[in-house]
Amino acid sequence: AVQGTEHEGKSIEEIMIEGMDNPAIRNNGGGYWNHSLFWKIMSPSGGGEPQGNLANAINDQFGSFSEMKEQVKNAAMTRFGSGWAWLCVLENGKLEICSTANQDVPIMPGIGSGCSPILGIDVWEHAYYLDYKNVRPDYVKAILDNSINWSFDSDQIK
Repeated sequence: AVQGTEHEGKSIEEIMIEGMDNPAIRNNGGGYWNHSLFWKIMSPSGGGEPQGNLANAINDQFGSFSEMKEQVKNAAMTRFGSGWAWLCVLENGKLEICSTANQDVPIMPGIGSGCSPILGIDVWEHAYYLDYKNVRPDYVKAILDNSINWSFDSDQIK
């Protein structure tokens, strides 16, 4: 989608910020960016809780890890149709929970608050249908309880 455009040779982050007006770049680039993060945060051993700076930031921002998970779950459950639920870091270091439609990314202008996602949950039906049928809440709970590599996410908070 970027071949032969002004976006050719740029990083995926630059493309996501600059290529919003091109549907092929927006959808395909967003899908690539979202899934690249999704696979990085997954853990074969999974579960546990964040440590260090991320744990402190979660407790400061949301009061507890369980409350943060509830808010992420709510963002995932209230996303109508296909999309993503996110835990992001704002430029000021505060955390934010949001959701985006389709393959949109919170770093896209006008989509998010310019935050940097550190956790993304794919709530497209293809992500959970084989194992969970149409029971999105069970899928989201399983991801949050058993599949997140919190050490990867903890490394994202300074």
